[in-house]
Amino acid sequence: MYFASDNWAGAHPAIAESLVREATGYAAAYGTSDLDRRIEQRFNDIFERDVQVFFVGTGTAANSLSLAAVGRPGGVTFCHSEAHVVADECGAPEFLTSATRLYPVEGSAGKMNPDNLKAAIGRFPPGAVHQGRPMAVTMTQATEMGTVYSLDEIAVIGDIAKGARVPLHMDGARFANALVALDCTPAEMTWKRGVDILSFGGTKNGCWCAEAIVVMNPDLAADLPFLRKRSAQLFSKTRFISAQLEAYFEGDLWLELARTANSAADRLRSALASSNTSRIAWNTSSNEVFAVLDKAVAKKAEAEGARFYDWPVPAETPDMLGDNEVLVRLVTSFATTQADVDQFIDLLR
Repeated sequence: MYFASDNWAGAHPAIAESLVREATGYAAAYGTSDLDRRIEQRFNDIFERDVQVFFVGTGTAANSLSLAAVGRPGGVTFCHSEAHVVADECGAPEFLTSATRLYPVEGSAGKMNPDNLKAAIGRFPPGAVHQGRPMAVTMTQATEMGTVYSLDEIAVIGDIAKGARVPLHMDGARFANALVALDCTPAEMTWKRGVDILSFGGTKNGCWCAEAIVVMNPDLAADLPFLRKRSAQLFSKTRFISAQLEAYFEGDLWLELARTANSAADRLRSALASSNTSRIAWNTSSNEVFAVLDKAVAKKAEAEGARFYDWPVPAETPDMLGDNEVLVRLVTSFATTQADVDQFIDLLR
């Protein structure tokens, strides 16, 4: 019963087999092989326009280099106060962008409040050299709280970024999970709503190690080849990232895997809603579920082999827990089985 993180899951067999097939023979290095070019074209097809793709090995690199690509002296990047880039990247965005500041924006359910975002950007008027200047807005989809920005919500954030003349970046570590939750196309969830740069994640959804920076606006990509090389993210054997993505996209496997994970999370949500010993902490719609458990139940579940993380109580709900309760995060993946979920539900009973 592994609900600690979708990073704990292995690779899907089809993706592993694709890596094995690519392990023999020769191919041009540094992203210039025929396979690399085919996958770049596949991204064009998926996003319904010409995009520029830069393969990297981690989500941290994708996020940090995306922001570095739009870096400017005195730059300020706006994000939710609990976004991964500000809370869990060990300062990598600041380091790789030559010290951009990450400015936290509050909002319920892990989403930036548009009015708060406008006010935050307004604190940095043009020419205010002492304060700095807006550089980018970055949003997480799905959010760190398991929620998903609706298409209209993305468009509103996109309009605010456009009005401030800064690019909008989307941290898509769980991009596929958000996409199937909204039942829309990649184009509808990105550039059609104002997104300029996307960190496209595959690692959490069945890949071994496959992330990509997808640039919708080619004007923003000029420095990325150099930034990627300087940050040691230009893989000599890039084809092994492409091999993963080839299997990932084949027959829309990536969407199938995300639906499997989301469906398992739905089953957990349903069980928690009817439980006498636990409850849903807040509503989510991706593959992350946040639950309030009785401490004794949580300890029993761990003793029986359940793996999950205790989670800090959000600042917006400081009084969420009773004296004998704990907040936990449960994350499902493509590898989560119905038996895993059912066994955990039995423990809750």
